[in-house]
Amino acid sequence: MTPPPIASSRPVSKDHREGSGGTTRPSRTDAEAAVRTLIHWSGDNPDREGLLDTPSRVVRAYDEFYAGYSQDPEEILRTTFEETDGYDEMVVLKNISFQSHCEHHMVPIIGKASIAYLPNNRVVGISKLVRVLEAYAKRLQIQEKMTTQIANAINDVLNPKGVAVVVEGEHQCMTTRGVQKPGVSMVTSSMLGAFREDASTRREFLAFIGHN
Repeated sequence: MTPPPIASSRPVSKDHREGSGGTTRPSRTDAEAAVRTLIHWSGDNPDREGLLDTPSRVVRAYDEFYAGYSQDPEEILRTTFEETDGYDEMVVLKNISFQSHCEHHMVPIIGKASIAYLPNNRVVGISKLVRVLEAYAKRLQIQEKMTTQIANAINDVLNPKGVAVVVEGEHQCMTTRGVQKPGVSMVTSSMLGAFREDASTRREFLAFIGHN
């Protein structure tokens, strides 16, 4: 079986894009060649009928899995509303489903998140909170970092009285490999402002989302 071609260090082509940190991302052609190499390394033939289009499909899937790198979470939050008639009570979104990928093994993290904030004169459209979660989830992640990133972005842009984020995820790097313990979930939280300083505010939020 003839080995597949390995991605070369040829000059940057028109389908190269800027990656995170301003680095030049490999071209789509390079990415597809890398998938062919992994298929071959796994022991299969990338030229057999069932795998001929797999490199292209995998790269298109990666466009979806890692779409968060092209999104600016803080920019998402910049459109706010001040006409709230003085509303200053807790805003809570709970059980928001998400899919992310572990940065250590590049396998899925599947779970749900709950996000709350206490407005300080301004509120934001609730879909924007979901989009912030998606922007961070659709990257290579560890759950602890993602949790604090979401909370910090909301806190920095909205300047609310407090922010709370709770994330619960099942990590397939633990359920399908390694210790192989399906059904185990990991819970992380980030509490800022009133949610950290006021125990009654924190309890109210946790009661809202069913974490007593």
